[in-house]
Amino acid sequence: MPSNLICIGAIAGSFGVQGEVRLKSFCTEPTDIASYGPVFTEDGQTSYKITLTRPVSGGLGARISGVTTKEQADDLRGVNLYVDKKKLPKLPDDEFYHADLIGLAAFDTGGVELGRVHAVHNHGAGDLLEITGPSLKSALLLPFTLAVVPTVDLGAGRVILDLPEGLD
Repeated sequence: MPSNLICIGAIAGSFGVQGEVRLKSFCTEPTDIASYGPVFTEDGQTSYKITLTRPVSGGLGARISGVTTKEQADDLRGVNLYVDKKKLPKLPDDEFYHADLIGLAAFDTGGVELGRVHAVHNHGAGDLLEITGPSLKSALLLPFTLAVVPTVDLGAGRVILDLPEGLD
């Protein structure tokens, strides 16, 4: 996947019989998914223009360019939608796009490298960093809070972790 693309949503399935799709938006303001211009598939090769039609259960109803039948919409179920990172708003210093965190080296407060940020998860209660590395018996899932992750240094490619008691 081109490194400049950020996932902002996914096609959750068809909606109706005339090619409308149900979108799941990953944007802070869900309707912003249609405001960044064309969206791309993961490989960056296919683009779609999104026109939102209405709110629907579990997401947003939308028409996407080139999709006119329920069967075409069904075929796109599960497709993630990406935009060029340059089109997204600049974040304040204490906020980060998940894609910027993945791959960063993870160190404890003593300077010992624990591994790397393998993924960022959010199950509704806040972001969790998944840290993996050869020195770890299993992946660590840590809350992405200032108390646990006091330092994120994108320039140096690292995060500093203040591990909760019992994990060090």
